[in-house]
Amino acid sequence: MPMPPRLTDPAALARNRRRATAFYLQAAVADDLQARIAEVNRSFTSPAVVTPFPQVWAGRLPGARIVPPADLLGLDDGEHDLVIHALSLHWMDDPVGQIVQCARALRPDGLFLGALFAGRTLGELRAALAEAEAEVSGGLSPRVLPMAEIRDLGDLLPRAGLALPVADSAVLRVVHPDPLALMRDLRAMGEANALAGRLRRPTRRAVLAEAARRLAKAAAAPEGGIATLFEVVTLTGWAPHASQQKPLRPGSAAMRLADALPRRGAAGD
Repeated sequence: MPMPPRLTDPAALARNRRRATAFYLQAAVADDLQARIAEVNRSFTSPAVVTPFPQVWAGRLPGARIVPPADLLGLDDGEHDLVIHALSLHWMDDPVGQIVQCARALRPDGLFLGALFAGRTLGELRAALAEAEAEVSGGLSPRVLPMAEIRDLGDLLPRAGLALPVADSAVLRVVHPDPLALMRDLRAMGEANALAGRLRRPTRRAVLAEAARRLAKAAAAPEGGIATLFEVVTLTGWAPHASQQKPLRPGSAAMRLADALPRRGAAGD
């Protein structure tokens, strides 16, 4: 079968990440993941972290194996009791395959944690660029990475063979003085456009000017500047183990649902 077209240009993504200098969102997500690990009543002795920015994780999990994101991850089957995929899944062409590889690297009852940008991330910027380009040039080109929704991301965990799946999200609000400052910050974060279908020539000044005008209006912050939202979805799953809680089989309930509901017309209705 023919291979599907790539969403991401790996060379462009690698170049963007080499030039990155701003890691504050990566650090904030790493702090959150560490807090989640601390809440688990267990000592993890063989962790691994998939991250494009190893400096963010330096000293956070002593002895952790640091693995760069790639189509084929450098993880060995059954070697780890904790695997973290830290804020790079959104750029992967095959996120299910990434989670499958992480799941295979876990020992029984090992923990997987994955964090990625999703949902509302850069929604105002995406709309402003699309509207500006359509108005100025009469067409559209890929400029902002598509963002998956939390309900779809949660479904990836059982598909990858992980038990007790949980997906939750948090929205981080970042204020920039103006739209151009936001675009410079995205480059500094290594999150600039690396889509395979992007334009390979400079964007027309008229498009950027119109996008900046629209964004300044749509995302105006009360304190001045523009407010940008980054929605971070965190995925949690466990490698299957006999000690884990199991859902009851259908038909095994000891009480009928109808018996638990109040009757219409009963006293107190």
